[in-house]
Amino acid sequence: MRHSLFFVLIPLFAMIPYSLSQTSSAETAKAPLRVAIAGLVHGHAEGFFQNSAHRQDIRIVGIAEPDQQLASKYATQFGLDRKLLFTDLDDMLQKTHPQAVLAYTNTYDHRRVVEICARRGIHVMMEKPLAVSTEDAHAIERAGQQGKIHVLVNYETTWYRSNHAAFDLVQEKALGDVRKIVVHDGHSGPKEIGVGPEFLAWLTDPKLNGGGALFDFGCYGADLATWLMDGQRPQTVTAVTQQIKPDIYSRVDDEATIVLTYPKAQAIIQASWNWPFDRKDMEVYGETGYVITDRRDDIRVRRKGEEEKRIAAKPIKAPYDDSLSFLRAVIVDGVATDGPSSLRTNVIVTEILDAARRSASSGRTIRLDAGK
Repeated sequence: MRHSLFFVLIPLFAMIPYSLSQTSSAETAKAPLRVAIAGLVHGHAEGFFQNSAHRQDIRIVGIAEPDQQLASKYATQFGLDRKLLFTDLDDMLQKTHPQAVLAYTNTYDHRRVVEICARRGIHVMMEKPLAVSTEDAHAIERAGQQGKIHVLVNYETTWYRSNHAAFDLVQEKALGDVRKIVVHDGHSGPKEIGVGPEFLAWLTDPKLNGGGALFDFGCYGADLATWLMDGQRPQTVTAVTQQIKPDIYSRVDDEATIVLTYPKAQAIIQASWNWPFDRKDMEVYGETGYVITDRRDDIRVRRKGEEEKRIAAKPIKAPYDDSLSFLRAVIVDGVATDGPSSLRTNVIVTEILDAARRSASSGRTIRLDAGK
Protein backbone atom coordinates (compact mmCIF):
# COMPACT_ATOMS: atom_id res chain seq x y z
CA MET A 1 0.00 0.00 0.00
CA ARG A 2 2.90 2.31 0.85
CA HIS A 3 4.40 1.73 -2.61
CA SER A 4 1.12 2.41 -4.44
CA LEU A 5 0.64 5.70 -2.57
CA PHE A 6 4.16 6.76 -3.52
CA PHE A 7 3.48 6.18 -7.21
CA VAL A 8 0.20 8.06 -7.04
CA LEU A 9 1.93 11.10 -5.50
CA ILE A 10 4.69 11.25 -8.09
CA PRO A 11 2.49 12.36 -11.02
CA LEU A 12 0.63 14.79 -8.77
CA PHE A 13 3.84 16.58 -7.78
CA ALA A 14 5.07 16.42 -11.36
CA MET A 15 2.07 18.51 -12.37
CA ILE A 16 2.67 21.31 -9.84
CA PRO A 17 5.42 23.28 -11.64
CA TYR A 18 3.32 23.48 -14.83
CA SER A 19 0.25 24.50 -12.87
CA LEU A 20 2.20 27.17 -11.00
CA SER A 21 3.69 28.52 -14.23
CA GLN A 22 0.22 28.80 -15.72
CA THR A 23 -1.02 30.65 -12.64
CA SER A 24 2.01 32.93 -12.72
CA SER A 25 1.39 33.83 -16.38
CA ALA A 26 -2.25 34.56 -15.68
CA GLU A 27 -1.35 36.74 -12.69
CA THR A 28 1.19 38.66 -14.79
CA ALA A 29 -1.46 39.30 -17.42
CA LYS A 30 -3.85 40.63 -14.77
CA ALA A 31 -1.34 42.56 -12.66
CA PRO A 32 -1.37 46.35 -13.02
CA LEU A 33 1.23 47.76 -15.38
CA ARG A 34 3.93 49.50 -13.34
CA VAL A 35 4.31 52.99 -14.82
CA ALA A 36 6.45 55.96 -13.88
CA ILE A 37 6.01 59.57 -14.94
CA ALA A 38 8.87 61.57 -16.45
CA GLY A 39 8.15 65.29 -16.16
CA LEU A 40 5.07 67.32 -15.33
CA VAL A 41 5.59 70.38 -17.54
CA HIS A 42 3.32 69.08 -20.31
CA GLY A 43 -0.26 70.17 -19.77
CA HIS A 44 -1.54 66.72 -20.74
CA ALA A 45 -0.13 65.39 -17.45
CA GLU A 46 -3.04 67.04 -15.68
CA GLY A 47 -5.49 65.15 -17.86
CA PHE A 48 -3.70 61.89 -17.06
CA PHE A 49 -4.01 62.39 -13.31
CA GLN A 50 -7.64 63.51 -13.61
CA ASN A 51 -8.79 60.67 -15.83
CA SER A 52 -6.39 57.74 -15.61
CA ALA A 53 -4.32 57.74 -12.43
CA HIS A 54 -6.85 55.61 -10.53
CA ARG A 55 -7.31 52.96 -13.22
CA GLN A 56 -7.01 49.39 -12.00
CA ASP A 57 -4.81 48.28 -14.91
CA ILE A 58 -1.91 50.61 -14.05
CA ARG A 59 0.05 51.44 -10.92
CA ILE A 60 2.08 54.64 -10.61
CA VAL A 61 5.39 53.77 -8.94
CA GLY A 62 7.25 57.08 -9.29
CA ILE A 63 7.19 60.63 -10.64
CA ALA A 64 10.38 62.40 -11.72
CA GLU A 65 10.11 66.19 -11.91
CA PRO A 66 13.08 68.48 -11.15
CA ASP A 67 10.80 71.43 -10.37
CA GLN A 68 9.90 70.55 -6.77
CA GLN A 69 7.31 73.31 -6.53
CA LEU A 70 5.48 71.96 -9.58
CA ALA A 71 5.68 68.40 -8.25
CA SER A 72 4.31 69.55 -4.89
CA LYS A 73 1.44 71.31 -6.65
CA TYR A 74 0.49 68.06 -8.43
CA ALA A 75 0.79 66.05 -5.22
CA THR A 76 -1.58 68.45 -3.45
CA GLN A 77 -4.02 68.76 -6.34
CA PHE A 78 -4.37 65.02 -6.95
CA GLY A 79 -3.68 63.63 -3.48
CA LEU A 80 -0.48 61.87 -4.50
CA ASP A 81 1.79 60.12 -2.03
CA ARG A 82 4.85 62.35 -1.80
CA LYS A 83 7.03 59.25 -1.53
CA LEU A 84 6.42 58.88 -5.27
CA LEU A 85 8.22 62.16 -6.03
CA PHE A 86 11.79 62.24 -7.32
CA THR A 87 13.85 65.05 -8.81
CA ASP A 88 16.02 62.80 -11.02
CA LEU A 89 14.73 60.37 -13.66
CA ASP A 90 17.61 57.88 -13.46
CA ASP A 91 17.39 57.76 -9.67
CA MET A 92 13.65 57.12 -9.85
CA LEU A 93 14.06 54.30 -12.36
CA GLN A 94 16.74 52.63 -10.27
CA LYS A 95 14.55 52.66 -7.16
CA THR A 96 11.09 51.96 -8.60
CA HIS A 97 11.66 49.52 -11.52
CA PRO A 98 8.72 50.51 -13.75
CA GLN A 99 7.75 48.55 -16.84
CA ALA A 100 7.00 51.75 -18.73
CA VAL A 101 7.54 55.49 -18.50
CA LEU A 102 4.98 58.09 -19.56
CA ALA A 103 6.83 61.22 -20.68
CA TYR A 104 5.27 64.60 -19.93
CA THR A 105 8.41 66.65 -20.54
CA ASN A 106 9.01 69.27 -23.19
CA THR A 107 9.59 67.78 -26.64
CA TYR A 108 13.32 68.53 -26.64
CA ASP A 109 13.79 66.25 -23.62
CA HIS A 110 12.15 63.23 -25.27
CA ARG A 111 15.51 62.04 -26.58
CA ARG A 112 17.08 62.17 -23.12
CA VAL A 113 14.14 60.31 -21.56
CA VAL A 114 14.27 57.51 -24.13
CA GLU A 115 18.04 57.14 -23.94
CA ILE A 116 17.93 56.86 -20.13
CA CYS A 117 15.02 54.40 -20.21
CA ALA A 118 16.53 52.33 -23.03
CA ARG A 119 19.65 51.66 -20.97
CA ARG A 120 17.40 50.00 -18.39
CA GLY A 121 15.10 48.24 -20.86
CA ILE A 122 12.09 50.36 -19.89
CA HIS A 123 9.43 51.12 -22.51
CA VAL A 124 8.35 54.72 -23.19
CA MET A 125 5.15 56.41 -24.29
CA MET A 126 5.45 60.16 -24.80
CA GLU A 127 3.04 62.93 -25.68
CA LYS A 128 3.16 64.07 -29.27
CA PRO A 129 5.31 64.90 -31.17
CA LEU A 130 8.24 62.49 -31.05
CA ALA A 131 11.10 64.96 -31.36
CA VAL A 132 12.16 68.49 -32.27
CA SER A 133 14.47 67.36 -35.10
CA THR A 134 15.20 64.48 -37.45
CA GLU A 135 18.53 64.01 -35.69
CA ASP A 136 16.78 63.47 -32.36
CA ALA A 137 14.16 61.18 -33.93
CA HIS A 138 16.86 58.93 -35.36
CA ALA A 139 18.72 58.95 -32.03
CA ILE A 140 15.51 57.86 -30.30
CA GLU A 141 15.09 55.12 -32.89
CA ARG A 142 18.64 53.85 -32.31
CA ALA A 143 18.23 53.93 -28.54
CA GLY A 144 14.97 51.99 -28.78
CA GLN A 145 16.58 49.34 -30.96
CA GLN A 146 19.65 49.01 -28.74
CA GLY A 147 17.59 48.81 -25.57
CA LYS A 148 15.00 46.53 -27.19
CA ILE A 149 12.21 48.74 -25.93
CA HIS A 150 8.96 49.97 -27.41
CA VAL A 151 8.72 53.72 -28.03
CA LEU A 152 5.17 54.96 -28.62
CA VAL A 153 3.77 58.44 -29.26
CA ASN A 154 0.38 59.43 -27.88
CA TYR A 155 -1.93 61.64 -29.95
CA GLU A 156 -5.46 62.49 -28.85
CA THR A 157 -6.63 61.85 -32.42
CA THR A 158 -5.35 58.25 -32.41
CA TRP A 159 -8.30 57.29 -30.23
CA TYR A 160 -11.00 59.05 -32.31
CA ARG A 161 -13.60 56.65 -33.71
CA SER A 162 -14.01 58.96 -36.68
CA ASN A 163 -10.37 58.66 -37.73
CA HIS A 164 -10.47 54.88 -37.53
CA ALA A 165 -13.65 54.85 -39.62
CA ALA A 166 -11.96 57.04 -42.25
CA PHE A 167 -8.90 54.79 -42.22
CA ASP A 168 -11.08 51.70 -42.73
CA LEU A 169 -12.78 53.31 -45.74
CA VAL A 170 -9.39 54.09 -47.25
CA GLN A 171 -8.11 50.56 -46.61
CA GLU A 172 -11.25 49.05 -48.14
CA LYS A 173 -10.84 51.25 -51.24
CA ALA A 174 -14.40 52.44 -50.61
CA LEU A 175 -13.39 55.90 -51.84
CA GLY A 176 -10.99 54.77 -54.56
CA ASP A 177 -7.33 55.73 -54.37
CA VAL A 178 -6.62 58.69 -52.09
CA ARG A 179 -6.00 61.92 -53.96
CA LYS A 180 -6.09 64.59 -51.24
CA ILE A 181 -6.02 64.75 -47.45
CA VAL A 182 -6.82 68.01 -45.64
CA VAL A 183 -6.25 68.10 -41.87
CA HIS A 184 -7.28 70.92 -39.52
CA ASP A 185 -5.88 71.14 -36.01
CA GLY A 186 -5.81 74.18 -33.79
CA HIS A 187 -7.34 76.50 -31.23
CA SER A 188 -7.14 80.17 -30.30
CA GLY A 189 -3.65 79.83 -28.81
CA PRO A 190 -2.09 78.29 -25.70
CA LYS A 191 -2.06 81.55 -23.75
CA GLU A 192 -5.61 82.36 -24.84
CA ILE A 193 -6.97 79.01 -23.62
CA GLY A 194 -5.14 79.37 -20.31
CA VAL A 195 -2.50 76.64 -20.27
CA GLY A 196 -0.29 76.52 -17.18
CA PRO A 197 2.84 78.70 -17.03
CA GLU A 198 5.15 75.66 -17.04
CA PHE A 199 3.49 74.49 -20.29
CA LEU A 200 3.39 77.90 -21.97
CA ALA A 201 7.06 78.53 -21.22
CA TRP A 202 8.31 75.70 -23.41
CA LEU A 203 5.52 75.74 -26.01
CA THR A 204 6.76 79.20 -26.98
CA ASP A 205 10.45 78.23 -26.94
CA PRO A 206 11.72 77.26 -30.42
CA LYS A 207 14.41 74.98 -28.98
CA LEU A 208 12.17 73.08 -26.56
CA ASN A 209 9.11 72.82 -28.84
CA GLY A 210 10.74 72.81 -32.28
CA GLY A 211 8.52 75.70 -33.35
CA GLY A 212 5.10 77.01 -32.42
CA ALA A 213 1.84 75.89 -34.02
CA LEU A 214 3.91 74.17 -36.72
CA PHE A 215 5.07 71.46 -34.30
CA ASP A 216 2.30 71.68 -31.70
CA PHE A 217 -0.52 71.10 -34.19
CA GLY A 218 1.23 70.26 -37.46
CA CYS A 219 2.26 66.93 -35.98
CA TYR A 220 -1.37 65.71 -35.93
CA GLY A 221 -1.80 66.10 -39.66
CA ALA A 222 1.62 64.65 -40.45
CA ASP A 223 0.78 61.62 -38.30
CA LEU A 224 -2.65 61.05 -39.84
CA ALA A 225 -1.39 61.54 -43.40
CA THR A 226 1.46 59.07 -42.87
CA TRP A 227 -0.98 56.53 -41.41
CA LEU A 228 -3.51 56.96 -44.21
CA MET A 229 -0.76 56.72 -46.84
CA ASP A 230 0.46 53.40 -45.42
CA GLY A 231 3.71 54.77 -44.08
CA GLN A 232 4.87 56.45 -47.28
CA ARG A 233 7.28 59.35 -47.00
CA PRO A 234 6.07 62.34 -48.99
CA GLN A 235 8.23 63.29 -51.92
CA THR A 236 8.18 66.99 -51.08
CA VAL A 237 7.34 69.25 -48.16
CA THR A 238 6.40 72.92 -48.58
CA ALA A 239 5.41 75.12 -45.65
CA VAL A 240 4.44 78.68 -44.84
CA THR A 241 4.42 79.99 -41.27
CA GLN A 242 3.39 83.35 -39.80
CA GLN A 243 3.40 85.29 -36.56
CA ILE A 244 -0.08 86.78 -36.56
CA LYS A 245 0.21 87.65 -32.86
CA PRO A 246 3.89 88.61 -32.42
CA ASP A 247 3.06 90.52 -29.25
CA ILE A 248 2.15 87.15 -27.65
CA TYR A 249 4.25 84.67 -29.63
CA SER A 250 7.39 86.61 -30.45
CA ARG A 251 9.74 83.62 -30.71
CA VAL A 252 7.67 81.05 -32.60
CA ASP A 253 5.08 80.80 -35.36
CA ASP A 254 1.39 80.81 -34.49
CA GLU A 255 0.05 79.91 -37.94
CA ALA A 256 1.30 77.19 -40.30
CA THR A 257 0.28 75.46 -43.51
CA ILE A 258 2.15 72.41 -44.79
CA VAL A 259 1.70 70.84 -48.23
CA LEU A 260 2.94 67.30 -48.79
CA THR A 261 3.14 65.67 -52.20
CA TYR A 262 3.06 61.95 -52.90
CA PRO A 263 3.29 60.29 -56.35
CA LYS A 264 -0.49 60.52 -56.85
CA ALA A 265 -1.80 62.45 -53.86
CA GLN A 266 -1.41 65.59 -51.76
CA ALA A 267 -1.89 66.34 -48.09
CA ILE A 268 -2.58 69.82 -46.73
CA ILE A 269 -1.98 70.31 -43.03
CA GLN A 270 -3.44 73.41 -41.38
CA ALA A 271 -2.10 74.18 -37.90
CA SER A 272 -3.23 77.25 -36.00
CA TRP A 273 -3.13 79.14 -32.73
CA ASN A 274 -5.58 81.68 -34.18
CA TRP A 275 -8.87 79.87 -34.65
CA PRO A 276 -11.96 81.00 -32.73
CA PHE A 277 -12.63 77.45 -31.51
CA ASP A 278 -10.86 74.13 -30.99
CA ARG A 279 -10.90 71.72 -33.88
CA LYS A 280 -9.33 68.42 -34.85
CA ASP A 281 -10.87 67.07 -38.03
CA MET A 282 -9.94 66.06 -41.55
CA GLU A 283 -11.18 65.49 -45.07
CA VAL A 284 -10.05 62.59 -47.24
CA TYR A 285 -10.85 62.72 -50.96
CA GLY A 286 -10.57 59.65 -53.17
CA GLU A 287 -11.26 58.99 -56.83
CA THR A 288 -14.85 57.98 -56.15
CA GLY A 289 -15.85 59.65 -52.89
CA TYR A 290 -14.88 61.48 -49.75
CA VAL A 291 -15.04 61.14 -45.98
CA ILE A 292 -15.05 64.04 -43.54
CA THR A 293 -14.42 63.35 -39.87
CA ASP A 294 -16.56 65.30 -37.44
CA ARG A 295 -14.57 65.44 -34.20
CA ARG A 296 -14.39 62.16 -32.31
CA ASP A 297 -17.41 60.10 -33.18
CA ASP A 298 -19.04 60.94 -36.51
CA ILE A 299 -18.15 60.93 -40.19
CA ARG A 300 -19.78 62.29 -43.33
CA VAL A 301 -19.41 60.16 -46.43
CA ARG A 302 -20.33 60.79 -50.04
CA ARG A 303 -19.72 58.56 -53.05
CA LYS A 304 -20.33 59.18 -56.73
CA GLY A 305 -24.04 59.09 -57.51
CA GLU A 306 -25.04 59.30 -53.85
CA GLU A 307 -26.06 61.96 -51.37
CA GLU A 308 -23.84 62.73 -48.40
CA LYS A 309 -24.55 60.53 -45.38
CA ARG A 310 -23.76 61.29 -41.76
CA ILE A 311 -22.71 58.13 -39.96
CA ALA A 312 -21.87 57.38 -36.34
CA ALA A 313 -18.48 55.68 -36.32
CA LYS A 314 -18.28 52.25 -34.69
CA PRO A 315 -16.57 51.92 -31.31
CA ILE A 316 -12.89 51.03 -31.56
CA LYS A 317 -12.12 47.53 -30.32
CA ALA A 318 -9.97 47.15 -27.22
CA PRO A 319 -7.05 47.56 -26.73
CA TYR A 320 -6.91 50.09 -29.56
CA ASP A 321 -9.40 52.46 -27.94
CA ASP A 322 -7.16 54.31 -25.48
CA SER A 323 -3.48 54.97 -24.94
CA LEU A 324 -2.92 53.06 -21.70
CA SER A 325 -4.81 49.96 -22.81
CA PHE A 326 -2.73 49.95 -25.97
CA LEU A 327 0.53 50.45 -24.08
CA ARG A 328 -0.27 47.57 -21.76
CA ALA A 329 -1.25 45.32 -24.68
CA VAL A 330 2.02 46.06 -26.47
CA ILE A 331 4.17 45.34 -23.40
CA VAL A 332 2.25 42.45 -21.83
CA ASP A 333 0.46 40.82 -24.76
CA GLY A 334 2.86 41.53 -27.61
CA VAL A 335 0.35 43.48 -29.71
CA ALA A 336 1.91 44.95 -32.86
CA THR A 337 2.97 48.61 -32.67
CA ASP A 338 2.18 49.72 -36.21
CA GLY A 339 -0.17 52.65 -36.81
CA PRO A 340 -0.27 56.28 -35.71
CA SER A 341 1.42 55.61 -32.35
CA SER A 342 4.35 53.69 -33.81
CA LEU A 343 7.95 54.83 -33.78
CA ARG A 344 8.28 54.15 -37.50
CA THR A 345 5.36 56.44 -38.32
CA ASN A 346 6.60 59.14 -35.99
CA VAL A 347 10.14 59.21 -37.32
CA ILE A 348 8.52 60.13 -40.65
CA VAL A 349 6.33 62.69 -38.87
CA THR A 350 9.45 64.33 -37.46
CA GLU A 351 11.13 64.32 -40.86
CA ILE A 352 8.07 66.11 -42.25
CA LEU A 353 8.03 68.72 -39.47
CA ASP A 354 11.78 69.29 -39.71
CA ALA A 355 11.50 69.74 -43.49
CA ALA A 356 8.49 72.05 -43.01
CA ARG A 357 10.49 74.24 -40.65
CA ARG A 358 13.33 74.46 -43.18
CA SER A 359 10.89 75.16 -46.00
CA ALA A 360 9.19 77.99 -44.11
CA SER A 361 12.55 79.50 -43.22
CA SER A 362 14.03 79.29 -46.72
CA GLY A 363 10.90 79.83 -48.81
CA ARG A 364 11.71 76.68 -50.76
CA THR A 365 10.19 73.26 -51.25
CA ILE A 366 12.16 70.52 -49.48
CA ARG A 367 12.55 67.13 -51.14
CA LEU A 368 12.70 64.11 -48.84
CA ASP A 369 14.83 61.08 -49.58
CA ALA A 370 12.28 58.35 -50.25
CA GLY A 371 14.97 55.73 -49.88
CA LYS A 372 15.50 56.30 -46.17
